[in-house]
Amino acid sequence: MVLRCKRGWVQFCLVASMLSGWPLSAHASETLTWLLRDLPPLTIFEGPRKGQGALDQLLPILIEHLPDYQHQVLHVNRARGIQMMREPTTLTCDPSLLWTAERAKYIVFSSQAFVVASNGIMIRHSQEDTMAPYIVDGQFDLQAFFDAPKARAGAIAERSYGPVVDQQLKLADAHKLALHYGNDALGSLLQMQRLGRLEAVLGYWPEIRYHAMQQGIPAADLSFYPIKGSAPYQRTHIGCSDTPRGRQIIQRINQVLLDIPLEQVQQSYASWLDPVMREHYLRDNPSFFQDSPEP
Repeated sequence: MVLRCKRGWVQFCLVASMLSGWPLSAHASETLTWLLRDLPPLTIFEGPRKGQGALDQLLPILIEHLPDYQHQVLHVNRARGIQMMREPTTLTCDPSLLWTAERAKYIVFSSQAFVVASNGIMIRHSQEDTMAPYIVDGQFDLQAFFDAPKARAGAIAERSYGPVVDQQLKLADAHKLALHYGNDALGSLLQMQRLGRLEAVLGYWPEIRYHAMQQGIPAADLSFYPIKGSAPYQRTHIGCSDTPRGRQIIQRINQVLLDIPLEQVQQSYASWLDPVMREHYLRDNPSFFQDSPEP
């Protein structure tokens, strides 16, 4: 069975390929494996808006512009994705990675692919009085929280939350940090918080709201705060295993990113943000394309 994708039918073919397990291109000489995580609103695996995330739209465009590769898509959790990226025998790429110095030892990164509102911390609205000492000028002091005698936060294993948060997580006492490795890691962390086993959960606000909705948790019951010291936005990249083949495909991807318009993808992402965050994101959009210290 061979799927031949013409312009306008790429997304259909991508979904069909994912369901059938067959690659997308008939004449490609090499297979490129895309590693996707369930990361609403970038990628959405389940629910009423399945396949309607911002990167769900970008990936078919990338595939269309790389017709000389076979493309297959694998759904993985963050920890498994990182493990596969470390394996030099296969050509694997992830379309939604934050650059870190540690990852750069085994991953080659594209130029900036996308910009998202930064990770933050979510607490239950009913806990705001208890958490008030850690909230200053609308930001959450994560380090002060970890320094408290009774504090426990949940995070997804192997995810980067940005340099400031990553360093604080690295130094946090093990009993104050619950790392989840599962496929539904964030959903499980929300359940742990609901049961009183966690005071706070790290994540992207649209992602948290989506998973909360799936579990019947009203957004009005949740409070989200940016983390003190973190930048308001995070620049994401496409990353591939750092091998000769990986470096070659990244050169191709960089050219594609220059050639394709991303306005529709950005608008799709912005539609998931709450009104205030959306206004700021669209207002700040031009600055996203200025020079960045990252690769």
